[in-house]
Amino acid sequence: MNLTDAVLKHIDKLVGTLKDEKDLKEVLKRKFTKKEYKVFTSIEDGLSISEVAQKLKEDDDRIEELYKKACKKLNQELFKKELVDL
Repeated sequence: MNLTDAVLKHIDKLVGTLKDEKDLKEVLKRKFTKKEYKVFTSIEDGLSISEVAQKLKEDDDRIEELYKKACKKLNQELFKKELVDL
């Protein structure tokens, strides 16, 4: 999975250039909860919501909720500032 593409797909407006993959991964791990990170990366890797739910022993609705939360966080200004190289 390419984190840069995954992040860009969910950000509405970005000023600047995203950090490299390694730094991006560190920021996401720090800003997302553990479950949000697992759900976000699993879905971006191509797993279905049902597959992720089974893997994390959660129900489908909870997985959808976590994914939406993670995507919403990506659009918060303070979050975006940490994703960008200045």
